[in-house]
Amino acid sequence: MEKTTIQVKGMSCSHCEDSVKNALLTIDGVAAVDVHLQEGQVDVQFNQEVAMKTLYDAIEDQGYDVVPIA
Repeated sequence: MEKTTIQVKGMSCSHCEDSVKNALLTIDGVAAVDVHLQEGQVDVQFNQEVAMKTLYDAIEDQGYDVVPIA
C-alpha cells in the first residue's frame, strides 16, 4: 500500500468532504481516504497499481481543483 496527501482547492463543507471521499473510494485499489477540510488536504491509501492521475481526475470530476505540489 502507498499513501499520498493531495492538496485540494475549493472544499468548504461536509458535502465537499463526502463528495471527494466517495469519489475516491469508488476507485478499485483505493483502501482509505481521510479528508481534512481546514487544511484543504486529502490523505489517500491505495495500491501501487492506481495512477495518481486517476486520483486527481476523480477529485476534479467532483468540481474541485488539485493543486500540484511544487
